[in-house]
Amino acid sequence: MTEFQTKSFEPIFKNTLDSSPGLTINDLNRYLPAIQTLEDLSMSADEMKEGLFLSEGSIGLKNLPDQCIDLIVTEPPRDPWLDIDSRGSQMTLQEYYDWNQNWLSDAHRVLKSTGGIYLISDWYNSSMYYGLLSNNFIIQNRITWHNRSAEKRSMSSTWKNQSGDIWFATKNDDFLFDNHAVSLKSDRSELIHRRDERLQTNFWFDIPEVKNQNSRYSYKLYNKILEASSFKLNWILDPFMRNGDVGVSAKKTGRRFIGFETNKDLLLLSMKRIDQKKHQ
Repeated sequence: MTEFQTKSFEPIFKNTLDSSPGLTINDLNRYLPAIQTLEDLSMSADEMKEGLFLSEGSIGLKNLPDQCIDLIVTEPPRDPWLDIDSRGSQMTLQEYYDWNQNWLSDAHRVLKSTGGIYLISDWYNSSMYYGLLSNNFIIQNRITWHNRSAEKRSMSSTWKNQSGDIWFATKNDDFLFDNHAVSLKSDRSELIHRRDERLQTNFWFDIPEVKNQNSRYSYKLYNKILEASSFKLNWILDPFMRNGDVGVSAKKTGRRFIGFETNKDLLLLSMKRIDQKKHQ
């Protein structure tokens, strides 16, 4: 029996028109009864349990014990809403800043002393996150990566954006970092002149364009982060999970995962994708 499988139940959905993108009727009948909320989140730092929870990330973080997470990998939403009644409402810039400051404070609390955070951001909010992370964390680097999908989504009539930022920050100066995992071999001599050497660089041009329509970015982006800054069986957290990309990579690389998501359809899709990855 799989993690999200129930013993027996009457089908909730029987009409194919009831299905959601990326989910079949069988998927809905299988995973919907297994949805977990914050009422199901009960753990201590010594007794942790993997799970995907229907919750806004900043609220979910407050329900996690101190110093229980090894690594946070996440991309905060640009238009967060705290509950279903506020969906569609837009925060002011000050409200958005305060909201980010709030969840980052709890992110610092739940991280272990050797833990770190990779915060994925577009150019629009990148400088804000530098300031916010500096309040609680030690910023180790800003990674710029070649986002091959960004140009297609760009609405700009001037320069098309082809890059993204990833802020890497840690709780202390004593943290995990595997040099070999993030070194790469380049065939672009105009960028790296020592063509045949494996080098560490904060410019990641080796991330391919995403092919899976259910993925936001290529799995290689997340795998690279996880392999650089965590060990197998470490606890990985994504408080703003979307469609579960971080969770899929966590299971693929042998890590343990906790995720929060406010959108029920995306949560169900994440449950399906992570469940499938565990049994491949």
